[in-house]
Amino acid sequence: MSTFEQFNLPKSLQKAIDDLGLTTPTPIQVKSFPVIMSGRDVMGIAQTGTGKTYAYLLPILKQWKFTPTHTPKVVIIVPTRELVVQVAEEVEKLTKYMSVRVLGVYGGVNINTQKTSVYQGVDVLVGTPGRMMDLALDNVVRFDEMQKLVIDEFDEILNLGFRFQITSILSMMRPKRQNILFSATMTDEVDELLDEYFDFPVEVSLAQSGTPLEKIEQFAYHVPNFLTKVNLLKHLLTQDESLERILLFINNKRVADILMEHLEEDFPGQFGVIHSNKSQNYRLNTMASFQAGEIRGIVTTDIMARGLDISDITHVINMQFSEVPEQYIHRIGRTGRADKEGIAISMISPTEEEFQVEAELLMEKELELLPIPEGVKIEEKRLEFEKDKKKVKFLMKKVKLEGGAAFHEKSDKNKQVNLGGPGKVKPRKTKPTNRAVERKRAEKRKKK
Repeated sequence: MSTFEQFNLPKSLQKAIDDLGLTTPTPIQVKSFPVIMSGRDVMGIAQTGTGKTYAYLLPILKQWKFTPTHTPKVVIIVPTRELVVQVAEEVEKLTKYMSVRVLGVYGGVNINTQKTSVYQGVDVLVGTPGRMMDLALDNVVRFDEMQKLVIDEFDEILNLGFRFQITSILSMMRPKRQNILFSATMTDEVDELLDEYFDFPVEVSLAQSGTPLEKIEQFAYHVPNFLTKVNLLKHLLTQDESLERILLFINNKRVADILMEHLEEDFPGQFGVIHSNKSQNYRLNTMASFQAGEIRGIVTTDIMARGLDISDITHVINMQFSEVPEQYIHRIGRTGRADKEGIAISMISPTEEEFQVEAELLMEKELELLPIPEGVKIEEKRLEFEKDKKKVKFLMKKVKLEGGAAFHEKSDKNKQVNLGGPGKVKPRKTKPTNRAVERKRAEKRKKK
């Protein structure tokens, strides 16, 4: 059995590892360590919960040499604010006995406060792409002394539309650096950027892209509409005591709020909700409450879930099925971590069945279909977002067919129908042509 001692870490770093009570490195840490130590560019493919953060931090900190500079030597870019906070905290834990200054920067807080912190000197800078670019453009963050660039959750950064920010930051950096990239999935867009910006990265893969995690049981219910899904969820929460640490996935923040209102009716104070409309403090407090076991579950969206690193999730429940099959795999990978069993339950409406098939084809595994339990009320009423969905999707398909090549890049990025977030799709009213107006007037005159 491997131990951290095989890495031959400096005493200060090994002492911090001992303090954390860690003894055995994860497979991705064992595989990544020698490759990152070699100084070559690295592309790591690993699911969430496999120990990716320490996989890049340990070799970086082993090579650490103190130099009296004030600009960052290591830059770590992650997709969300929550992940900035968590990665910065992990760096601080590992550098407890080292002289390393760590700073996390992200949007939604006063940029001037962050500028002051940067000016005071930083060794390891962790940030979101947007705020990192803002500080670099203002010439506050400089990359003169930078030796290593880490981009974590690379696929999600691109999914969130940060390609421009990433390419802008890369163009400002010194060419002589080591690039360390981690991604849960290998998409075409990730591949394209690798070819364009990185120097023959060595691939370190823990599992093939799209491989399901074996320790997770996957169940599904076919449910006619969202209100029936809510009834089924309440039934399961009441009947099954093992549902104690739950992540509930919703495709957009408006529906997340609707679900939260229903849960508050029957389970007051037992659930929290995390999405981009909630304040930073609220989100961090909700995460802390969940981690401490003070609440039973969190309702969240895919965008926010990438920033949640929470242990011992017993169940992942998809209240809406992901429209991207790789994202489904990423969702269920939140449970069954660290050698524990996990359960994923998906409630699938008729319009979502095609997404279920896509996910099953990718995984080469079918979800086990369960009957809706007796006693669950089947609702006839559909909510507004369920009525609009077909119309919006039809509109998007129509525009995509009519659009040119320039449109395809954007439409591929925005495949998900976003009913509550930025870039909301609205049918555009078109004015009738003059010829059509004249024809209507002529018809009216004939009737008279």
